[in-house]
Amino acid sequence: MNKPLLKLVTASFLAVAASSAVAKEFVMSYDGFYDRLKVVNKGDFQYARVNFYISDIGTNEVCSIKNGTILTEKNEYPLNYTDKAQLLLPFDKQLDTDKAVIVVQPKNPVHDCQLKLQIEAKELDGLALSKQSLLVINNELEELLTDLSGFFVSKLMWFLLPEQKGVVVTFKTPKQFDDERITCEKSVCYFEVTDSWEENTTVLADINEVVKVTPWISK
Repeated sequence: MNKPLLKLVTASFLAVAASSAVAKEFVMSYDGFYDRLKVVNKGDFQYARVNFYISDIGTNEVCSIKNGTILTEKNEYPLNYTDKAQLLLPFDKQLDTDKAVIVVQPKNPVHDCQLKLQIEAKELDGLALSKQSLLVINNELEELLTDLSGFFVSKLMWFLLPEQKGVVVTFKTPKQFDDERITCEKSVCYFEVTDSWEENTTVLADINEVVKVTPWISK
């Protein structure tokens, strides 16, 4: 079965159409998830991950999940998810082989939901938030973004890849930094990362204040 070419879009995430059914329930094939999880597992990534979320197409609001199931021809498994509608999917070769599907029913039947794949770093416990660590995270996110794009785009049509300018750090509370390479809009800060940050270990903020780090895409 031919896999659709991964299409890169703004803000480091991909919107993927899901097939509609009765009462806004929608179904997604597990193989698309498995292919992306396989890329992460093959790479040497300490922080970078690809995560899956459900959101409303029109408003981009969280599509809270009422219930979800992973189905194969012979078995049924509960779908794990968070209150932010993040799908917590296993990396399971057997589910891929069995052509599993994921069935999700949103709490709000008015929502017209879509799946979003987002490259991000979230599990940062024990890390000091410095320019040095942000450079490491930036490089991992950039590498994962390239790997997910596939050989055809990254090697033969590299000019189609989005340019990563740095990282976007979302904090729990508003922040400001006295640095021309850092700009903040309330709790969301844009870090223009450079290689010169490699030796800078000065702590910028408490890592426990960080919600997530995502690529800053400039085009």
